[in-house]
Amino acid sequence: MTSLLQRLSAERNRKFVGRGREVELFLDVIASRELPFHILHVFGPGGVGKTTLIQQFLQFCERSKISTIYVEARNIEAVPESFLSTLRSLMGLNESDSPLHLLAQRQERNVILIDTYEAIAQLDEWLREVFLPHLSINTLIVIAGRNPPSSSWCSDPGWQALMHTLPLRNLTPEESQTYLTTRDIPTTQHQAILEFTHGHPLALSLVAEVFAQGKEISFQAESAPNVVKTLLSRFIKEVPTPLHRMALEACAVIRLTTEAALNQILAMPQNTLAGEAHSLGEILDVHDLFEWLRGLSFIESGQLGLFPHDLAREVLIADLRWRNSELYTELHHRARQYYTKRLGQTQGQEKHRVLFDYIFLHRDNSAIRSCFTWGEQSSLLTDSLRETDKTALLGMVAEYEGEESAKIAAHWLQRQPQNVVVFRDLHSEPAGFAMMVALQIATLEDLSADPGALASWQYLQTHAPLRPSEGATIFRFWMARDTYQAVSPTQSLIFINFVQYFQKTPGLAYTFLPCSQADSWTAMLNYFDLTRLSETDFTVEGRHYGVYGHDWRIVSPTVWKEILARKEVTTVGESVDNTPVGEPLLVLSQAEFVEAVQNALRNFSCPDVLQNNPLVRSRSVYEVLSRSMSEQVATKASMSESPKDTQLSDNPSPGSLRERIKVLQNLVKQAVESLQSSPRDEKLYHAVYRTYLNPAPTQEQAAEFLDLPFSTYRRHLKAGMRRVTDILWQREIS
Repeated sequence: MTSLLQRLSAERNRKFVGRGREVELFLDVIASRELPFHILHVFGPGGVGKTTLIQQFLQFCERSKISTIYVEARNIEAVPESFLSTLRSLMGLNESDSPLHLLAQRQERNVILIDTYEAIAQLDEWLREVFLPHLSINTLIVIAGRNPPSSSWCSDPGWQALMHTLPLRNLTPEESQTYLTTRDIPTTQHQAILEFTHGHPLALSLVAEVFAQGKEISFQAESAPNVVKTLLSRFIKEVPTPLHRMALEACAVIRLTTEAALNQILAMPQNTLAGEAHSLGEILDVHDLFEWLRGLSFIESGQLGLFPHDLAREVLIADLRWRNSELYTELHHRARQYYTKRLGQTQGQEKHRVLFDYIFLHRDNSAIRSCFTWGEQSSLLTDSLRETDKTALLGMVAEYEGEESAKIAAHWLQRQPQNVVVFRDLHSEPAGFAMMVALQIATLEDLSADPGALASWQYLQTHAPLRPSEGATIFRFWMARDTYQAVSPTQSLIFINFVQYFQKTPGLAYTFLPCSQADSWTAMLNYFDLTRLSETDFTVEGRHYGVYGHDWRIVSPTVWKEILARKEVTTVGESVDNTPVGEPLLVLSQAEFVEAVQNALRNFSCPDVLQNNPLVRSRSVYEVLSRSMSEQVATKASMSESPKDTQLSDNPSPGSLRERIKVLQNLVKQAVESLQSSPRDEKLYHAVYRTYLNPAPTQEQAAEFLDLPFSTYRRHLKAGMRRVTDILWQREIS
């Protein structure tokens, strides 16, 4: 090499990877006898490699001896005179010469490269209508910018025929691996880097520079704030107001952004997190904020809402968590409130989408991120079983689990067809399915035909017997047509349906989830509070299945959601205990429950005795306390001056023993007072009230006060205690 320029060029070529399709297209065009098009419009978000690709195009032209002009648009003013002056300088012309006239006269192939086109967007009409049409027919114009061609290009039938658009995306995982190898990055770090960068060229380059400073490091986005800052500046040059920034950060936190979601999340209390954002919110309509988001180069518009490019989301989240973790927590809290409300308002496919949005709030946790596909899932439909589906479903089971399992599946298809969910592709064909077997309605003959169901049933008998009106389910078969139980859009939708199932199924006490590759799901299922139950593992036709389970009587769906809320904003490596704060809940048999209620009535006014009553650790008591605390936190959040004041919402506590005793007393009192609503039970109410809630000195005096024979009083009291117990029991197991 004889010059520094040659060495620079060689280094750039050595580190240039991928873009095979784009390079091949350009080489074919410049080598063609007649240009197939005259405008090549390359576009993509900041840092995706547009300039690097344009420089490669420039080198190809130089090697082919093709006359080339490279215009860096950010160095010129967005007026025609400045553009023409730049061309005049690059072409070595005199001040009186017309660059357009000379370019129009050229007979040989020539290429004009305009980089950073968004910097001269105001010249778009002039270039399209005045400058470009007068160029030679042998001229190829390459435009590179963040934004796709404006609608004026696309609506003009002439330019439609003469223009080719080339969206530039991130490098593929294979191309990214190649790049990291050329930069001598340790292979042990590749996966973590790919998960953060998603193949974004600038991000890969910046991370490589981090390693160049010291090889013995372990990459995490949180530990490289300068990388995040640089990438953030590439995505966002400037944000108009604090409320615009909060809208952008909210868009990064949630899966899909709609105006309705944005309106809920940006709803401001009197004293706001964003300082002046409240006054701005009075001026800026949410629709305006939504349209601003839609216009950003790194925000895409899907069928159901807006979402950032993968790396943009990573960068925005990493920056927010590093810069303002309290706002990150608050945005999660507001989004969770919105989705919780929506879950109560939606049905069918829409409920599935909302549940998926709800689960997405956990995406920043490494245990969850890799176990779901986070796309829009719009091509899959959830449906019930049709008679014509059976052959396809049994074929899936036979392919992945063997003929013996297919016979078991056929048995359950006949016995419990109502518990099968089918996921259909665009052609209405089964793309996968899930079969939920209700164990409590299965006969002994049914269970004996299935080692998996039998093992779960035997576990229940030994460790967690069902009470009257309770049920247990084993998610016996679940798979995608093409990928079995591997991570896929179908698998993700299956898990969402599992969540919906245990939330909507009354009396559900226990669920079992068998997995073919059980160990690969440990981190994710433990995160969701499913416990590995080795005793229930089973084998069919030589294939082993590991089983996870959850007792919904100990950790109810309400408590489960609160535990997940605590985990939602945890950082990498940070753990949160799955169990509620305080003593674990008790699962009482009906006989034990009756005895505990009778004890609570007899000692209604004796807190020292009630503290030992099993009901203070019942689900009913816990959920009353939990609901009360959530309401208090919500009220406090609407009045708070700081997000610190709302942190309790993500760390619920079942309360002190004194609070539990008070709740138990209130529950008993409410059950007793509810007897007054029925004329037939009112006499029972008086007997219980005068004996336990506002007791007479003796039962004889209570009967005398009620003007009843003692035998009649005793009969009313016994019946009243039975009715109160029934009311509390139904509340406990519902």
